[in-house]
Amino acid sequence: MIKLRNLNINDLTVYKKWKLPHHKYHKFNGPYFEKKSVAEIEKFIKSLKKDLINKNPVLENKKIISNAKNEIIGEVNWYWKSRETNWLEIGIVIFDEAYWNKGIGFEALSLWIEELFKTKKDIIRLGLSTWSGNFGMIKLAEKLGMKKEAEYRKARIVNGAYFDSVSYGILREEWEHLHNN
Repeated sequence: MIKLRNLNINDLTVYKKWKLPHHKYHKFNGPYFEKKSVAEIEKFIKSLKKDLINKNPVLENKKIISNAKNEIIGEVNWYWKSRETNWLEIGIVIFDEAYWNKGIGFEALSLWIEELFKTKKDIIRLGLSTWSGNFGMIKLAEKLGMKKEAEYRKARIVNGAYFDSVSYGILREEWEHLHNN
């Protein structure tokens, strides 16, 4: 069983470990974006620590995915795709590959979508974008009931090869129909 929760000060050492650039998940999670250096990650963690000590909100658009032992497994997030039209884009990463292909991503993203639709009443749609080489994320989006809405050909470069950018979406009423029957 997994849960979504806020990051706390006791998580920082482990969270920093998972943010470091050598982990396998980085090969799938936006591998076409520049990764933060170790120094940038250390600075980010120090900033998080300072904010947590001062009881300031941190990672307001993210939640930690943890297991029954409260261990960090990954995180979910959201960002505005279009504030003007109430459209959020969501994402997920499972840090440790020992937890891959066990249904945790489906469970966590289902909880996240449910939470976002419940707490953000104006949101009418959620999107999820990935690249055509990330078969796990594509399968997850489809299993969640998201519809493929766009494919931008040769829009991402991974290891010197071009891949398509693929976008999925689900409307509030579609989600409610799937989960209220």
